[in-house]
Amino acid sequence: MPISNTAPFLLRLYQYQKERFPIAGHGLLIGVFSFSAIAYSRLCRGLPDFVSPERYWVCLFNTFTLFFLLRVSDEHKDREDDARFRAYLPVPRGLVSLRELRAVAYVLMAAQLLANVFLYPEILPLYAAVMLFLGLMAKEFFVRDWLKQHLFWYVASHMLIIPLVDVFASGFDWLLNGAAAPVGLVFFFFTSYCNGLVLEIGRKIKPPDHEEPGVQSYTHVLGTRRAVGLWLLVLSITAVLALLSASYAGHGRWEFLTLFFLLILCSVPALLFLQKFSLQRAKWIEYASALWTLGMYLILGGVPMLIKVLG
Repeated sequence: MPISNTAPFLLRLYQYQKERFPIAGHGLLIGVFSFSAIAYSRLCRGLPDFVSPERYWVCLFNTFTLFFLLRVSDEHKDREDDARFRAYLPVPRGLVSLRELRAVAYVLMAAQLLANVFLYPEILPLYAAVMLFLGLMAKEFFVRDWLKQHLFWYVASHMLIIPLVDVFASGFDWLLNGAAAPVGLVFFFFTSYCNGLVLEIGRKIKPPDHEEPGVQSYTHVLGTRRAVGLWLLVLSITAVLALLSASYAGHGRWEFLTLFFLLILCSVPALLFLQKFSLQRAKWIEYASALWTLGMYLILGGVPMLIKVLG
């Protein structure tokens, strides 16, 4: 049963997250993202164990809520276009209001600040850097009209939030232990940046008969085949960077082979979509983007660390 716009706020918020920020799916990806950022940092520093559970959970709370704040920021940035072209979304149709989402965002920011101040004050400079960049994104870097006319620079600038959150998450290892950031994290951050592009492009590939007026997609801007080719190119570049990251961390043959197999597996939906432009096959590309993200982070940091801890 659809939830009414007059239902209690918590029920409406529950419906909102189902449509715009699924806790289960996003929680899994962000959980692996956070775990692997810390694990990769420790592997590069030659440490065989993981941080304390408390430290990891504080890191996960921060990263998960930061990405939710990014979702709320996007709702505000896109409110005019959504109201005009996508009235079926939760905010335009009145399920939740921007004012209500702002209230949730303020509560989460207060919780982040309290957790960091009282538990890990050393992390505050990195937290402040992420929040500053998030604020600049909310204002579209004060060049909104120009960015909307230049898709490449729009995406290139906004995707910087991914490696920045990566720096923040990895800081729960090196910074809180008073160590210098491992050089190998540079490869990891570039990998995260390109992986953000994989996710961004992958979710905006649509068949020609499902393009929406006023809704920007890469297939609409570049053409269907060129957009899919771009996604495959960025996926391949991300794989090369992931291999460099794995090499620096001292990973062995199985990590390289698994990354290569994952690359081939995740490329298949794009090739199938090129054979038949259907909505279902476009969705497969979006799912492949998520699968690549999950698998790549696990291979680079999560699984090698678990093997060391459990072995």
